[in-house]
Amino acid sequence: MASRIQRPRKRRMLSLTVQESEQPSPHFMTVTLGGEDVQHLEWAGFDQAGRLFFADPNDDATEVFLPSSERWILQLTLQAGKQRPRVRTYSIRRFRPEASAFDIEISLHADDSPGSVGPGTRWARTAEPGTRVAFLDEGHSYTPAPGAAWQLLVGDESALPAILAILEQSAANLPAEVFLEVPSSDDIRSDITAPAGSIVHWLPRTDASAKPGALALDAVKTARLPEGHFYTFTAGETSLATGIRRHLVGERSVAKSDIAFRGYFSHGRASL
Repeated sequence: MASRIQRPRKRRMLSLTVQESEQPSPHFMTVTLGGEDVQHLEWAGFDQAGRLFFADPNDDATEVFLPSSERWILQLTLQAGKQRPRVRTYSIRRFRPEASAFDIEISLHADDSPGSVGPGTRWARTAEPGTRVAFLDEGHSYTPAPGAAWQLLVGDESALPAILAILEQSAANLPAEVFLEVPSSDDIRSDITAPAGSIVHWLPRTDASAKPGALALDAVKTARLPEGHFYTFTAGETSLATGIRRHLVGERSVAKSDIAFRGYFSHGRASL
């Protein structure tokens, strides 16, 4: 589920390797991907994201097949099950053209099954420099409405990389009212770059069993928002993205065309 996505004019499957990784807070891991193929990435910025293909550390295959074409689904169906890579979609947190690299930031989370974590989390925690991956650009959906006086950015932890990237790249005259839900107070960032006048409302969850996005949705519903024409970008758990859009259109009379919304995942279900 998503609003209109701006696809790259040209794209190709990128063959990359892990350059380095670091953990900026308890529930996030930043992984730098690089290689000569980065020159073929059409940089758009903002919430630009792509599909990452990687080997799951839990799989016992001696070698995992990484696709080399946009027709990756066809390529993967021709491979034996144990040779198929895992696939997840991640936002590009920061582009590093001088190093032929870019960063992705992965939200570390647990699966529904006790004692296990998702493949993206397993990979991020164990990926070492030199680890091979493939990446396919899927474009972006953030396109500020002409004439907007400010912007509303809302998301849970899965949208944090995209929203922080949007803040860093926003026009200086487009301040933001931001509602960011994170798993804990230790995940609150202090080193944020944003247009002057922006306000970031950090919403750490105190209930570990709470559904991601519910806190952010409630906060926006009860918020006293600034006056004037504004543009909205909201992303994260599907109910959050659709709930924000429904609230803005139905209760605040916001035009649908002024809202970009993306459901990155549905709680309790794996997603690509």
